[in-house]
Amino acid sequence: MDKFDTIIAEHPLFEGLDEKHLHLLAGCASNVVFKPGEFVAHEGDPADTFYLVRHGKVTVETFAPGRGPVTIDTVIEGEVMGWSWMAEPYTVHFDARALELTRCIKIDAVCLRKKLEEDHDLGFVIMKRFIQLVLRRLHNTRLQLLDWYGNDK
Repeated sequence: MDKFDTIIAEHPLFEGLDEKHLHLLAGCASNVVFKPGEFVAHEGDPADTFYLVRHGKVTVETFAPGRGPVTIDTVIEGEVMGWSWMAEPYTVHFDARALELTRCIKIDAVCLRKKLEEDHDLGFVIMKRFIQLVLRRLHNTRLQLLDWYGNDK
């Protein structure tokens, strides 16, 4: 295994994948560092990447008129930031900003989508794993909405 194969194998999202699939994922990977306050993504950008957070924190935000940026979720070490790369029109739905120095493995989603089209078994495994991320993000958004509207009484 090379460097990225090992790093990806150790990430909870990809735990237990076979070596062949880890190698395919690693072929789309690179290191990236975000400084505190630096945007990782902007709403409306092309969703052509996702990130495995190795160190640091990223806030997922939306802009609320009259309130400004509102945090929907905070992504920490061992988690994944980004899932909009999985469904057309492949557009980022929220802003994401590093809260502190954050080191990630950046996965090129264009590269990965091509590989998933060629290997449907891997595609199914990735979809099953990412749906958990989507469900968690929707749950956190629901809780945030309850907080917004629950405080207006």
